[in-house]
This record gives sequence, C-alpha cells and structure tokens, in this order.
Amino acid sequence: MVDSKNRAIHCDIFCAVVDNYGDIGVCWRLARQLANEQGVDVRLWVDDLRSFGKLCPELDASLSEQRCRGVNVRHWPATFPAVEPADLVLEAFACNLPQSYVEAMAAREVKPVWLNLEYLSAEDWVEGCHKLPSPHPTLPLTKYFFFPGFTGKTGGLLLEHDLLARRDAFQADAGAQQRYWRNLGVPERMAGEVRISLFSYENEAMEGLLRCWEQGEQSVTCLLPEGRSLPQVANYFGQQAGKAGDVWQRGQLRAHVLPFVEQERYDELLWACDVNFVRGEDSCVRAQWAAKPFIWHIYPQHDGVHLAKLEALRVRYTAGLTAEAAQGVRDLWLVWNGGPDIAGAWAHFVAQQGELTRHGAEWARRLESNNLALNLLDFYRQTSNPNIP
Repeated sequence: MVDSKNRAIHCDIFCAVVDNYGDIGVCWRLARQLANEQGVDVRLWVDDLRSFGKLCPELDASLSEQRCRGVNVRHWPATFPAVEPADLVLEAFACNLPQSYVEAMAAREVKPVWLNLEYLSAEDWVEGCHKLPSPHPTLPLTKYFFFPGFTGKTGGLLLEHDLLARRDAFQADAGAQQRYWRNLGVPERMAGEVRISLFSYENEAMEGLLRCWEQGEQSVTCLLPEGRSLPQVANYFGQQAGKAGDVWQRGQLRAHVLPFVEQERYDELLWACDVNFVRGEDSCVRAQWAAKPFIWHIYPQHDGVHLAKLEALRVRYTAGLTAEAAQGVRDLWLVWNGGPDIAGAWAHFVAQQGELTRHGAEWARRLESNNLALNLLDFYRQTSNPNIP
C-alpha cells in the first residue's frame, strides 16, 4: 500500500511473546495481512523467536533478521539496535517500546503514527476509548489507543480478504472434508456422530465434560491440539502424557491428539468440526469466522475481571437467538469458565446445534465489513494527513 505521496508505507509491529501464543498469534496474522494484502513494508519485532517458531515452522530462531511469508521478521533484543522508525508503529498490547526507538521517533521531522493495539473486548466502554490520544509526557509524540471489537465504533476484527470464500468452499465440498480427515488419520464420520475441537487452558470442568461425552447417547470424536489441556485429557484416559498421533477411546468418546499447527491449518479444523471449544483471543475470533457453535474459554484472571469480558461477548453474540438457544450458550460458557453441572449444560447446548449453526453464519456476515487491518490503515492515513477525508 502507498500513502498520499505515493511511497510505500513502512510499519513496525512490536510483540512480546507470552506463553499462550495469543499475542504473537494476533501480531503474526496482522503482519501478514498488511504485507501480503495491502503492500505495506512490515517489520515484525519479536522478543522470543523460538516460541514464535511454533506458529511459523520455517522460522530460524538463530537469525536476528529474516524474511518469512512477505514479512521482515526481526529479533527484539534487550539492547535494541539503531534503526530508522517506521511511518506506522504498532505497540501490541502495551508491550513498551525500547526507549531508544521512542527517542528516534521523536527525532523524526514527520512523526510516526503510534498506536497501542489493545486486547479484544466486547465491553461497552471500548467504544469510548477507541482512538483516544495519549500525549507523551516529555517528547513531541502522541500514542493512540486502538481497540479491536465487534461494533462499528471499534477497530473491528482481523479477517483475510478471501477467508470466508475459502471457508464456504471447504464446507460445501464433502470430498475436501474427507481428504482433510484422512490426512489427520481420523476415520470417516459415523451416522449421528458429533465432531468437536477442544482447545483450552487447564479447566476444572474438563473431567466432567469428558465423562458426559463418554457416557452420552451420541458418538463424540474429540480433536485435541497439543497444548495446555493435553495432560488433563491424557490423565482422564489413564495416560501419564500424550503426544500427537495418540488415539484414546472410552465409551462413546474417541479422542485424537493433533500436533500444534500453524494458523491456516487450525482454521480448517474449525471449519470441519461441528462444535469448537476455543481459548484466548485469536482462536475465539477464528471460531466466529468458522460460523459453527463455539464455547469460549477466556484467559482466567485472579480478580475475576475476565468474567465481565466473557459476559459482554456472550450478550452480543446471543442477541437474536431464541431464549432457549441463548440460555444454552450462557449456561455452557459459564460452566466451562468455572460453574457447576457441565453435563446438563452440554446437553442443553448441543440440543440447539442447528439453530446455533445458522446463527453463526449470520453473526459472521454481520462482522465481516469491520476489518481491523483496513481500519488501522485508514486511521494512519487520516492521522498522518488530516486533510484526507
């Protein structure tokens, strides 16, 4: 993409990797979309390349600079190198830019547009804080808060230009789905079987959920990507540990352990399953684009503030559903995030599967016009040149 002076836009994205890969997952997806769809020259600064490699297998963690999928990936070292700041600077999730870089931004004749890309929330207060300026206390710089969200008064959601078309083509192609399952080593569906992806943090409700699947009337195939919940599931099946390729069976429940996959392959898993359990921010958004019933395991915080975020999305998502379907979502989301009676909540939820699937497709259509990457670039243009309408 080029700005009003017909020169390429340079963008620096700074990301500190946390143990759940959520921050780098969002930044990596955004960096590729800006570079490959909008022609932005993107440098992605990452403090932990080894962990980042879980999402980008071709990455060489020993290199301080390399090009991956159209993005200039740079190691973010403790002693930061002297570099020319970009036109658009994204500080992901308040990760605190290097002081030398901030001073270099201030020294530029034309100051960069500096954004703090915030965490996703469906709460009402986000609309009032989106795009708010925060002047630097000592330097001639202003940082703006940019909030992803679910309404037109927020920054929207990450969505690749062809994602929904690829989803629709996959979900309409029975042969493509059969090939997908064969490649994973998963047998063809049986009549009446439900296929569920299970991606979560450690969860007190896990044993109860697995037991109700095991003892239920419906055959359940559980697709379990390697991650934090794997030890719990392995223990349920009497295993000390688990690894990709393991298959465990108890009663009506069969579990297949999948490798931790790159983002594009995870999308296909969500598209292929009937119900998706997801965790954190990135997989929650991808489950909504998959247009299937989903259950969100929000990252737990000790002060309980996460429950307000959970409820805010639940209220927005269930608007327009019948009372019974909305109650099914409410009950299961709450119990999966710390409530009682998982078996009853699951039975109520899965009974609404048809309506929730129809609703999921309509929900995705409502959200698709509010694109985070495009909104970021529009804000950059308006801020760097206020005369642009």
